[in-house]
Amino acid sequence: MRRAPDFGSLGPFLPITGRFRLGEQAQVDWAQFGHLEIGRARRPLMAFVMVLSYSRRIFLRFCLDARMENFLRGHVAAFTAWGGVPRVVLYDNLKSAVLERRGEAIRFHPALLGFAGQYRYEPRPVAVARGNEKGRVERAIRYVRDSFFAAREFTDLDDLNVQAEAWCSGLAADRRCPEDPKRSVREAFAEEASRLLPLPDNPAPLLERVAVTAGKTPYVRFDLNDYSIPHTHVRRVLTVLADPHDVRVVDGGAVLACHRRSYDRGAQIEQAGHIQALVEQKRAARQHRATDRLAQAAPASQTLLVRAAERGANLGTITAALMRLLERYGATALQAGILEALERGVPHPNGVRLALERRREQHSDMPPVAVVLPAHVRDRDAPVRPHALETYDQLKDPHDVPASND
Repeated sequence: MRRAPDFGSLGPFLPITGRFRLGEQAQVDWAQFGHLEIGRARRPLMAFVMVLSYSRRIFLRFCLDARMENFLRGHVAAFTAWGGVPRVVLYDNLKSAVLERRGEAIRFHPALLGFAGQYRYEPRPVAVARGNEKGRVERAIRYVRDSFFAAREFTDLDDLNVQAEAWCSGLAADRRCPEDPKRSVREAFAEEASRLLPLPDNPAPLLERVAVTAGKTPYVRFDLNDYSIPHTHVRRVLTVLADPHDVRVVDGGAVLACHRRSYDRGAQIEQAGHIQALVEQKRAARQHRATDRLAQAAPASQTLLVRAAERGANLGTITAALMRLLERYGATALQAGILEALERGVPHPNGVRLALERRREQHSDMPPVAVVLPAHVRDRDAPVRPHALETYDQLKDPHDVPASND
């Protein structure tokens, strides 16, 4: 006696019979179409597919991830392309739609619930292990793979989506309608479009909002890449607001930076003004440190700088020259040389240098020579922290027995 096969919860399924009413339902799902190599990044190529259950009109858009923001952007784009909203949108048990399900109790994703409320449609999940309930979108995905994506050539994601839009409004719309082979999908959709719910007056701003921490450098990390910010906002918690093309970094209500979004990995996206401001701030800080060191080593240098400023001289150049004289001649000689130059009315490093040379010749000293050691010599003289010898005891096997002298 032969036993009947046990299909369990996987089938076989009975087909869903009966026609849907005009504008009643759409079905949604994600599908993966391999990966895209963008620079050093390898990102999944995801297809958002929505199909109207009555007319079988397909909407197709490709994304580089299946995050909630792209999920909702796909809805907005589909509703906009169709000029209206179906009354019910049917979902598989995606994490983007259903967070938890126990029996008849369903906990929807709060972002999806808020979105559905704004667009005034009912989100409805299919029953568990009942894939036949969303057979229309499953067949649409199979049709996309065979009719659109197979052997398709494209330059980037934007180009692929332009081709997808043309395909949806062209070849896919001109195919025979499965519900009524006497008509095309375009003709069925023309009848259904007027029965869709109107679009809301205030579409939702679907931005990715991510809290980021700026460290010591003027960059924040978002989606595998670093974006520059003003150096005045390092060591703070900031917010990134991103759409598929732009990245904005904000601090409260203030926009600090706006960048073109990169889908590479490890790239640094910079604004020239951010880096230039940091360079100027560092240069000013170095000059202040040099001025402070001069003031301590040769107090008369401050008077020389004031006199030079009165004559319109470049104080940065003068400070650098005095620092070189300090390194060669020492603090005592520099102080004496500056005082002599001031007495002669020459507040300039050249006057200080001549005074230092006269003093050297009077004392019959050897000319100073700036010694620049090679890098390997400098490294040899670097201080070395002694290593704790106790750590070598860890290398000893506790089972070793000292050898006998006998």
